[in-house]
Amino acid sequence: MKVMKFGGTSVGKPARMHQVAALIRRDNEKKIVVLSALSGTTNSLVEIGNLLQQGDKEGAKYKIEQLNAHYQQFIDDLLSKEDAKEKARSIIGEHFEFLHIILKISFSESLNKDILAQGELMSTKLFSCYLEEQGVDHILLPALEFMTIDVNEEPQLGNIKVKLSQLLNQHAHIPLFITQGYICRNARGEVDNLKRGGSDYTASLVAAAVNASVCEIWTDIDGMHNNDPRIVDQTQPVEQLSFDEAAELAYFGAKILHPTCIWPAQQEKVPVKLLNTMQPEAAGTVIQQEAGSVGVKAIAAKDGIIAVKIKSSRMLLAYGFLRKVFEVFEKYKTPIDMITTSEVAVSVTIDQEQHLAEIIRELQPFGSVEVEKGQTIVSIVGNHIAATEFILEKLFHSIATIPVTMVSYGGSEHNISLLVPSVHKKETLQLLNRGLFGL
Repeated sequence: MKVMKFGGTSVGKPARMHQVAALIRRDNEKKIVVLSALSGTTNSLVEIGNLLQQGDKEGAKYKIEQLNAHYQQFIDDLLSKEDAKEKARSIIGEHFEFLHIILKISFSESLNKDILAQGELMSTKLFSCYLEEQGVDHILLPALEFMTIDVNEEPQLGNIKVKLSQLLNQHAHIPLFITQGYICRNARGEVDNLKRGGSDYTASLVAAAVNASVCEIWTDIDGMHNNDPRIVDQTQPVEQLSFDEAAELAYFGAKILHPTCIWPAQQEKVPVKLLNTMQPEAAGTVIQQEAGSVGVKAIAAKDGIIAVKIKSSRMLLAYGFLRKVFEVFEKYKTPIDMITTSEVAVSVTIDQEQHLAEIIRELQPFGSVEVEKGQTIVSIVGNHIAATEFILEKLFHSIATIPVTMVSYGGSEHNISLLVPSVHKKETLQLLNRGLFGL
């Protein structure tokens, strides 16, 4: 059995949904297909939730009617038979009836999770209507019946395996299952979600749960590129990455893959393929246990980074000093990306500003605290990269004109990371592309 995940752009137009239906019928292997919401829907639902939270019910109502109009046109273009259109309108009508009902209900965070879930529920039901019209034998498998997270918002892979296995066994003769990405139930049994990019996570969790032959992630890009194609010309797709390399790239900014996607597939050694819905014949990128080759594979950049420097000649070398510093960040659930130390200072980077004021206040007793916002982490990723001949010489020669704030080297055999002011991000990526890849 294989798992195929299609993102919002892949199902964002009726013609593309038709194309997805053709793609999943190219072979006879049993499949679980994971769909995101139609492109733009989740953003609209977020806006509806925000308007309700602000008490702007008229604004929310207008946004709901605007979204409904889009779906009515989508149904007309997706389906050709009138009875299929009527069925789809009835199904979608129930979801918009719910959205209109919430205009009369007090806003809460749990209600907001219900609002956000509507996108994936509608996209899968519309796709099911189209498959039914085409005579394709399939089952709509509700993610809310098997996808669960615990009190720490971590997926319960063991429970997912059991519940999913039970559901699949009930329909053992069915070759095709359609389910929702992103949405789940929390420890209280309420509708919840796996956060932005969660459809990738769903696909990987499902693939691990059924020990799939492959987990295919279909987007509008032909695989993981060796640099950001939006910024750098002449980028190329990377043929093969190890799970560790892909995890580094995803975490440090490669947009094609959500960072959480790697872990579940890696646990069960399920290969992940990154493929292009618009160019289905392109080889894309395969992510598996083996790296395939040694050396630099790709460059990724992560924006919105804040550097925090704690300087204290009195305390830095004292026993337990670093532990106390890290405990401050842990207290406010703020992850650290990079860290460097000297005899008198320790510098770290974080990617969220939510508790920055509290963190600074609690760090000040340890010494002077300096904060630099507007930074970008640029990561050079590959297999045994630290052992790659002349890598540091090539790297720093390439960016001799760039003011580098921090360097992380040696902490991972797959990654060298640089911190640079965000205003120099574009130039840094372009210079590294020439210096490391000759492009």
